[in-house]
Amino acid sequence: MGSAVITRADECGLALGRLASIVEQVAECQIEGRECLMVTSGAVAFGKQKLTQELLMSLSMRETLSPKDHTRDEAGTLLEPRAAAAVGQSGLMSLYDAMFAQYGVKLAQILVTTADFRNEETRRNLFSTLTELISLNVVPIINTNDAVTPPPKDDDDPLGGNKRVIRIKDNDSLAARLAAEVQADLLILMSDVDGIYTCPPSQEGARLIRTFAPDMSSHVEFGGIKSKVGTGGMDSKVEAATWALNHGVSVVICNGMQDNAIKTILDGRKIGTFFTEVKSSHLPIETLAENAREGGRRLFHLSPEERAGAINLLADLLISKQSTILEANSADIAEANRRGTEKPLVDRLSLTPSKLKSLSSGLRQIAETSHSNLGRVLKKTKIADSLELRQITVPIGVLLVIFESRPDCLPQVAALAMSSANGLLLKGGKEASYSNKALMNLVSEALDSVGAGNAINLISTREEISELLAMERHIDLIIPRGSNELVRSIQEQSQNIPVLGHAEGVCHVYVDRQADLTKALRIVRDSKCDYPAACNAMETLLLHEDLVKNGSFFLDVCNMLRREGVIVHAGPNLSKLLTFGPTPAKSMKTEYGTLECAIESVPDVEGAIEHILQNGSGHTDVIITEDETTAKSFLSQVDSACVFHNASSRFADGYRFGLGAEVGISTARIHARGPVGVEGLMTTKWVLVGNGHVASDFAEGGPCQYIHQNIPV
Repeated sequence: MGSAVITRADECGLALGRLASIVEQVAECQIEGRECLMVTSGAVAFGKQKLTQELLMSLSMRETLSPKDHTRDEAGTLLEPRAAAAVGQSGLMSLYDAMFAQYGVKLAQILVTTADFRNEETRRNLFSTLTELISLNVVPIINTNDAVTPPPKDDDDPLGGNKRVIRIKDNDSLAARLAAEVQADLLILMSDVDGIYTCPPSQEGARLIRTFAPDMSSHVEFGGIKSKVGTGGMDSKVEAATWALNHGVSVVICNGMQDNAIKTILDGRKIGTFFTEVKSSHLPIETLAENAREGGRRLFHLSPEERAGAINLLADLLISKQSTILEANSADIAEANRRGTEKPLVDRLSLTPSKLKSLSSGLRQIAETSHSNLGRVLKKTKIADSLELRQITVPIGVLLVIFESRPDCLPQVAALAMSSANGLLLKGGKEASYSNKALMNLVSEALDSVGAGNAINLISTREEISELLAMERHIDLIIPRGSNELVRSIQEQSQNIPVLGHAEGVCHVYVDRQADLTKALRIVRDSKCDYPAACNAMETLLLHEDLVKNGSFFLDVCNMLRREGVIVHAGPNLSKLLTFGPTPAKSMKTEYGTLECAIESVPDVEGAIEHILQNGSGHTDVIITEDETTAKSFLSQVDSACVFHNASSRFADGYRFGLGAEVGISTARIHARGPVGVEGLMTTKWVLVGNGHVASDFAEGGPCQYIHQNIPV
């Protein structure tokens, strides 16, 4: 516990309420069977509180004799810290003893100096004592003996140059040394800030680092301010934590002023900064985002042929490095099976030679679009003589794509980002970690070929998605791809960054009474059974009521679905028409995502349209009919991103649309809708070219007049 945690703001005396809370948490841990040691500051502050009162009394006579003497105002600064520590140590221990006694926990006090660690005999005796106390269920309370310890100097420990020995210069380094010696499972370093930040917390843009690896130190800027009431600072805590980590101790730096900080950490919840031995093959998220923006600009300034070349190289690598990709994917699938993952999710996770071949083909389509998509003039207007306005296509900036399960998403999205010259941050699911890493290596190789290696980065840290959603200064658009829960959560959490995507894919197929029933069976089968886990799979089959009441089509379609292993549920209208039939559907708004669907009866096309408007998600809806008038009514009135006539819902896909690939299917009404390819990853800017024009010349009676003439592009 650092001085700032347990000392009052006036630096004289202890923050008793805060200290009592910490004592309660430590006592509960001890009672639950954990073995605890406490390294505590506070003796100097406690001693100052006592000595200041004595000093003020002794100064009262001097003030009486000389009213101009202001020594009283400086009483606190006149106290020598070692004297304050000598007075405060006994009082601090008495306070701890009284507090812990409330919980029936016994204490022992141990005061140490640097010399105790230098002398091998005293060092052995110290840790023998600690071991014995712990075995007796006694909590050792340890502090540097500040009554005799001189102020620390950078070169006061001849062993300081030995990386195996940490210099004992404050309670942080003392705690690290003790934790390593007793082989502690966890070291909690309490400060008055929430953890380690990318720069001093008071600076704009400072962000808490949840997971810290030692090789990240060069990317973190520590403030020069030390603790007012102690000898350390945040850089001291990081040095101590890193040393302890290197000696096998897990470390968390947290805010000791936060309620129940110790219990929260032990419950496994994320608080403070967790130190990990895993080497960070990455930079902090902000740096990755800044690099992505710079890399995107590099892509923008490449020639179209160079961008296309990088994408074609990635397409080639998917084939030439197929064995490496499939080996990594096998590791993910094995892990998924070990965890008992459901088959539809394993199917999404799986990569095959045919999938890689299709991916490669789609990437080549994307490469072709790279020749004409950026800098394209959409509109040209002659504002006035020699004043021309153009609207041209440009990249959005930096994209964050969060995806689950499907590793094939990674090269698709990467190729679209290359084509549109956007920087890209990818946050993949842990279930596809091996596959994502293998595919990301190929993406990096393709980018390096054109000198834009920083443009796309795979985020593999433990940052919470909520933290990424707060990076509006670095990220311009978020695209979630995954479960309904993931997409809906991101849409709800993102306050300042636009989100492109859909939360649900409740797709309908309506079979009209004028339908070719042979076509209908094929389309229904493909829409539901081709890939039931896809968001464009049919979830509800709507049948004209005549097809239910008359003829054999209803039985034919039910039998076909059952042969395919599809579980069928009946809508409320269908249930009324049948004496015996499928189990009732719990909801007509369900996206099953498996071999399962609902069937409902509707009176006519207007009933089908009304049902879709009430229960659909605006994704993809299909009509099967030979009546052109009926089809036209359906296509115009159903307000979904994709509406099809006599075609499977499975065609709602960027590759099948000729876009090469997609970053997702959007059901939004702004910016992009339906399968989002390269076009959806671009925005526009206005370029105005004049010849000394000023707006005041166009005022009434001025020398210039607006023309506003459209110029053919």
